[in-house]
Amino acid sequence: MGTEYAVYNPHEKPVEELPAIYGFNNGGSPGWYGAVLLAEDGEGMGGHICSAEHFILNDLGLLKGSRPDRHEGFQKKYPDGYRMVYVPSDEVKSHAGLNAAYQRNQERRAAANEGAA
Repeated sequence: MGTEYAVYNPHEKPVEELPAIYGFNNGGSPGWYGAVLLAEDGEGMGGHICSAEHFILNDLGLLKGSRPDRHEGFQKKYPDGYRMVYVPSDEVKSHAGLNAAYQRNQERRAAANEGAA
């Protein structure tokens, strides 16, 4: 397993055109970092408690060849392809793609809460 990010691209599209699934450290403390996966459309795609931030890459399936079990679900969501994107802790608040996905996540949450009321 190297440091190349995982990409599922059955139609050989330009990689930058594929929807992104972002992986990032959502906080915590050493030994208990909350790693999160968030799809470009705002859907939560999973999480993991990691002992150190560098384990996030493998634990979430961000790297090529890691966590084929997670990629089964990603491929169901994105049968036409996707790309994995790691956002380091110091870029979480400023990363445009992740912030747009988070905004969509909050919109989904608000819509779900309206429907439940």
